[in-house]
Amino acid sequence: MTVLVDLLSVERRLLEDGAIVVGIDEVGRGALAGPLTVGAVVLDGSAPPPEGLNDSKLLTGARREALEAPLKDWAADWSLGSASAREIDAWGLRLALAVAATRALDALRIRPTHALIDGPFNLLRAPTDVAFDTAWPPALHYAALRATTIVKGDRTCASIAAASVLAKVARDRVMVELDGQFQAYGWARNKGYGASAHLDALRTWGPNDHHRRSWHLPERTSLEQP
Repeated sequence: MTVLVDLLSVERRLLEDGAIVVGIDEVGRGALAGPLTVGAVVLDGSAPPPEGLNDSKLLTGARREALEAPLKDWAADWSLGSASAREIDAWGLRLALAVAATRALDALRIRPTHALIDGPFNLLRAPTDVAFDTAWPPALHYAALRATTIVKGDRTCASIAAASVLAKVARDRVMVELDGQFQAYGWARNKGYGASAHLDALRTWGPNDHHRRSWHLPERTSLEQP
């Protein structure tokens, strides 16, 4: 028997208490190249989400693309924020995630009062009591926003699932565009993740400015020039 999940059950309880809810999710955390991208989707009512909404990782690329416009129409507000490979190298992954999430909320027109965040930790917070050799990161001025973290929230909360889809569609487009400039790495197909063709290209050509050089990338073994 198929069990239908009420994707608005968590949001509905908060909305009934007068909250303005924002769902937050990130994509690109595990990639070797390209940006981190955080999606933010605000709900101020409990209208049902577009049919077929689910965790972006469980949807085909075509289905995610088809959901993009309906999700933007359904949300009271939505936005995206990113952190570049260079910023990830400078600040570390955890802080870069918090910066990207902060940028996403900065871009909203509507100020949420409660965040629903996918995963086990609050993306809006990160340790900042460290020294940086490069540019200092921006202030994390949503660290005090009321938040609930939900493991696999992109499968159980409509606002988080919507944020994951919008972030995935946007980041995939960035990687396809970059593939036009750096075709050797196959980013149109692997989106910057550690696929075998990408790893082989790193061994042949080495990394470029869109790679996360602080990560354990394969060492270049070829003397060929890119």
